[in-house]
Amino acid sequence: MSDTGVQARRSAVYLLDQVLGEGKLMSELLSAGALDNLAPEDRARANRLALDTLRGMERADRLLQKHLSKYPPLTVRNVLRVGTVELCQGGAAHGVVNAMVQLVSRHKSLGHLKGLVNAVLRKIAADGPEAWGQLRVPRLPKWLRGPLVQAWGAEAMTGMEAAHFAGAPLDLTAKSDPAAVAAATGGTLLPTGSVRVTDAGQVTAMPGFDAGDWWVQDAAAALPVTILDPQPGETVLDLCAAPGGKTMQLAAAGAVVTAVDDAPGRMARVRDNLARTGLTATLHIGDARAETGSYDAVLLDAPCSATGTIRRHPDLPHAKDGSEFGALIDLQAELIDHAWTLVKPGGRLVFCTCSLLPDEGEVQVDDALARHPDMTADTGALDRRGIESAWRTTEGGLRLRPDHWADRGGMDGFYIACLRKSA
Repeated sequence: MSDTGVQARRSAVYLLDQVLGEGKLMSELLSAGALDNLAPEDRARANRLALDTLRGMERADRLLQKHLSKYPPLTVRNVLRVGTVELCQGGAAHGVVNAMVQLVSRHKSLGHLKGLVNAVLRKIAADGPEAWGQLRVPRLPKWLRGPLVQAWGAEAMTGMEAAHFAGAPLDLTAKSDPAAVAAATGGTLLPTGSVRVTDAGQVTAMPGFDAGDWWVQDAAAALPVTILDPQPGETVLDLCAAPGGKTMQLAAAGAVVTAVDDAPGRMARVRDNLARTGLTATLHIGDARAETGSYDAVLLDAPCSATGTIRRHPDLPHAKDGSEFGALIDLQAELIDHAWTLVKPGGRLVFCTCSLLPDEGEVQVDDALARHPDMTADTGALDRRGIESAWRTTEGGLRLRPDHWADRGGMDGFYIACLRKSA
């Protein structure tokens, strides 16, 4: 580990400063090159430290508050948080404490607090690891927890928070042969056909990556295309398509795919993924609401709060406060209405969001059914391998939550509905 791990830890603290102080998402920071100056090993470690600290921040703060009479500046607080999480995960006390002290001592305006960091982390090293496991599973911030408890109940919320704290394994979608991909990668074949890999390591080094045999996609995110059930030769429009997992699923099924997204950088990833997997789709960069045409089926993975992805992205509830959700809900309704004009008579629209909020799922479809007399919920489309009856919703959709498949490692939160246009 270069420079005794100080560079990776400094970068982890920088990510936390940006998330907790500036409201930035880690995905934005990483896309902007926040860790590009690090060696691959340090880059992976910085990312892991930041994610682990965000997941365990409530526990870290509870341990730290016993040793702090007042909160230090945010950067020092984040140094202490990272150090606490490392120590409580079994990190060697000498190495962790020295690295975090060194990190603060090199900071122009915070060097005078190196004694505080040293003293506090040595106390954490002594009593923290034992106390860590006795603390409750970290909870979501109140602004998000309240609506989710109201929607799903306290027991389900406890299960979801346990899934968030545990993080997520790596799920793969096979281009053609899930069993072969599972065998090659050492993964497990899930009931819905995805392959789940634990302790995967570097994705690009895994068997089958260069050959394009599979792509990374959470098992829940793979279900919208399963429910759409594309047939060879069907014309399918994939709206809000980036980064392209569903586009590749559609193409692999033999559909004639047009993929649309308004983000050029993200669409470049779609193009790269298609090239790697040897699949074909027509790509349009632009606003989905400006798209024209007539298609056998439309897939709309609408922009949403992404609250269903917190087990993978624990920064989200700390970087956001819910203030933008109203605008997203309005946009989803607008997108549904436009997408419906692109569906041929007798065709189908699959609407989905990676959200845990009913307003971005069940309520959207209830309202859409009321607005469009020629729209019905095709509940028969939900009769697919591995889909459990308990996931079905009253308006005819599918509700997936992180606490589902708890014994298998959970899944992302998703809402999916197949809407059929009358002939």
